[in-house]
Amino acid sequence: MTAAAAAPPADRRDRMRQVAGALARHGLGYLVGVVGLERFVPFHRGLLGHPRRAEAYTRPEHLRMALEDLGAAAVKLGQIASTRADLIPPDHARELAKLQDQVPPEPFGAIRAVIEGELGQPLEDLFASCDPVPIAAASIGQAHAAVLPDGTEVVVKVRRPGVVEQIEQDLEILQGLAVAASRRWERASELDVVGLAEEFGRTIRAELDYVREARNVERFARDFADDPAVHVPAVFWDTTSPRVLTLKRIRGIKIDDVAALDAAGVDRPALAERAARVVLRMVFEHRFFHADPHPGNFLIEPGGRIGLIDMGMVGSLDDRTVDQLGGMLVAITRGDADAMVDGFLALGIARGRVDRARLREDVEHVLGPYYARPLGEIAIAALLR
Repeated sequence: MTAAAAAPPADRRDRMRQVAGALARHGLGYLVGVVGLERFVPFHRGLLGHPRRAEAYTRPEHLRMALEDLGAAAVKLGQIASTRADLIPPDHARELAKLQDQVPPEPFGAIRAVIEGELGQPLEDLFASCDPVPIAAASIGQAHAAVLPDGTEVVVKVRRPGVVEQIEQDLEILQGLAVAASRRWERASELDVVGLAEEFGRTIRAELDYVREARNVERFARDFADDPAVHVPAVFWDTTSPRVLTLKRIRGIKIDDVAALDAAGVDRPALAERAARVVLRMVFEHRFFHADPHPGNFLIEPGGRIGLIDMGMVGSLDDRTVDQLGGMLVAITRGDADAMVDGFLALGIARGRVDRARLREDVEHVLGPYYARPLGEIAIAALLR
């Protein structure tokens, strides 16, 4: 292969320069080296050090801003990373959580064009009103409050123009960067960043199709039809397409807004129990679960009913995995370190050769404080961290 044949297309090279430049601008030059982008950064300008006035921001803030600069795929990657306390430090997770609903919105003219192009009618014929200011703007799409001709309040979710093409290019680049990082950095190889990049690609591609998300919504509605504590919005199919999703509007308080919950008189311990039951039913009973559980996707209505929204990212479990997860919870309550080790290995958490005796010692050390305690007294979140 000649050097010319091996070179990436010009547009891909430009995008890689953008990635390298964004990282360098925000004082994250060490990542440029890890993922093999050095040739795309003008070293003579000193961009691999900290940017000017870098002291005005923390490193987690710079990471968040770099992801915002890079667009939809990078923002979505940051959103997912914010929920992975097992992979990133708490200060980074807190900062990346801000990506969940603070993405700059698309101009309403472009949003109108998508709606009318997809649904084949003028906006005024489809909706009695549609607020041009979005109630939420995410990496793939943004949501606008609207009213149907019959007076029903809805939320119209619209995919951003050009986002599919940009995401496909970025996923290709991300896969290459993951391969480079796994070769250059032992920790990246241990975390299987190549596998994580592949999984991320499958996840974000599924979120691009709003018809698929609408079907997810209807499945959740069927799963929780017998539970008055859960509210899943209705889908309006006449104004739904692969790029536009119309759902009945749910109003409520973010589940982590403690002050607002208290002001509304919500019994927080009871709410926590209901929320836990909802998640456990998804995993152990339905085997189909909401895979983007950040606070903005769980709205608490007056009276404490839980409204579920944003179901583009979902997961499913087979019977074997569910049985293994249940067995691990039982092993915790029984103080059975051997069963915990069996569970870890069966789930494929450990990669490569494992010293079973040392792993058992580590499990004993972690689980010791929880032995012989009822499951209800165990702080599962702290234990998992």
